[in-house]
Amino acid sequence: SRHTPDRNCPYCGGTLNRRRPGGFFGALALAVGLAGAATAQSSTTLTSPAGAPAGPAGPVTTRALLSQITSSTPSGQIPIEIVTRPVPAAIVVTGSDGIAHSGLSPLRVSLPAGPATVVVSADGREPRTDTALIAAPARYEVWLDPLGSLHHKRFELTTGSNPKQVAFTPDGRELWVPMLGQSGVDVFSLETGTKLTRIGLGENGGVEVIFTHDGSTAFVSQMQTATVFEIDRNSHQVRRQFPTNGVWTKVLALSPDEKTLFAANWSSDNVSEIDLASGTVRRLLKSVRTPRGVAGSLDGKALYVAGFDGGDLQRIDLVTGTSTILIHTGGAMRHVTIDRRTNRLYADDMGKDTVFSIDLGSDEPQTLTATDSHPNSMALDPSGRVLYVSNRGQNGSSYYVPGPEWGSVIAVDAASGRILDAIVGGNQTTGLDVSPDGRWLAFTDFLDNKVQVFAVPPIDELLAGSGGRAALYKAELRKPVAARRAKTTGKRTTGTD
Repeated sequence: SRHTPDRNCPYCGGTLNRRRPGGFFGALALAVGLAGAATAQSSTTLTSPAGAPAGPAGPVTTRALLSQITSSTPSGQIPIEIVTRPVPAAIVVTGSDGIAHSGLSPLRVSLPAGPATVVVSADGREPRTDTALIAAPARYEVWLDPLGSLHHKRFELTTGSNPKQVAFTPDGRELWVPMLGQSGVDVFSLETGTKLTRIGLGENGGVEVIFTHDGSTAFVSQMQTATVFEIDRNSHQVRRQFPTNGVWTKVLALSPDEKTLFAANWSSDNVSEIDLASGTVRRLLKSVRTPRGVAGSLDGKALYVAGFDGGDLQRIDLVTGTSTILIHTGGAMRHVTIDRRTNRLYADDMGKDTVFSIDLGSDEPQTLTATDSHPNSMALDPSGRVLYVSNRGQNGSSYYVPGPEWGSVIAVDAASGRILDAIVGGNQTTGLDVSPDGRWLAFTDFLDNKVQVFAVPPIDELLAGSGGRAALYKAELRKPVAARRAKTTGKRTTGTD
């Protein structure tokens, strides 16, 4: 069927809802980050989420001081609370004085200043042994992963309505989250796990965000106005807003010299080629139907476009304007990404639940791997050896209603297509990114208004990890009946995948 803003389709559902921010531990005092990408049972230091000290003395970063400080706290002792997610756990914490305290979470103890060892365990979960620097009253939140998991969950971030994408800044210090259900881009500090600001985009939300290589400038697309916002990354201020001359603008891509911006226009079947010096459209490139994913070649002479309506992958010659269809599936091509080290392109098809790989030297495609239901975004780790794919899961009665499955993220060997590990997400796992240093994975749960952040294990451990939870997680994707609840209140925005 034709994908226009007022029509539904079996993949996009045609509509979504606007939800109010809240829930998901947003009121908790702290999200704890662990330094590095340590595996379970290793000894790490509880510092800030980015692993960097939170001040000259390097204390643990907190969202708020522990509120329940009583006069009965012994002199010289510091009260702390340890909370475990998503299940209660047995905790043994030993302070710098060598005295051990034990109990079930939430555990409240008083410890002397200095290093402390925390051991956490629960049935069916990976045990953890970590160290914390006790410097001030604090509440620690520790996430316990399912047995076999190679990735470790660090914390959750509560966003505004319908987070469509998540992106790390090039320096890895911030996470930017465009929201489709309300105006703005939420900006979070990865070091502290706190929201720095919300950048307003007028009356409508944002779809995708990309950054210049130096990280000084961000570009955010807006569907309803078919415009692009140019934003100063440091001040978080909008510099200018320019039109694409298309309809329902979505994915953006920069040319290698960053003088040209390409913008895919979902409902006008074209891609805008925008001169960034003037902010004007040079030309509209005719594309396959409902273009979504776009990526440029290394030499800047070609543009690759994923067509959602029909499952076409198109190569546009930017010199002549002619095009070639490299893949036709009859499904729904969604996202493309290019490994610039190997000159290889990856494309996923939401209708066929498949990822394809193409050698751009020969333009020869091959099937890389099968995915879970409704694959969405993809991201390569910095080495190019691991491809992460988010999967939305089966739709509910429409796009804005949770379906019968949880979303997921799979880590794929980019060479062989072997699944290296898998994570069960929330309702409609959509946006996805890997930090520039490869240590952090972030993804959005579109209908839950949250971002989940995981530590990535060292690449050698991931490749040698016997598939992590790949053989186990699929049985957990199907929701219990009680979890299949409708969420239909609020504003709906039409015409999106």
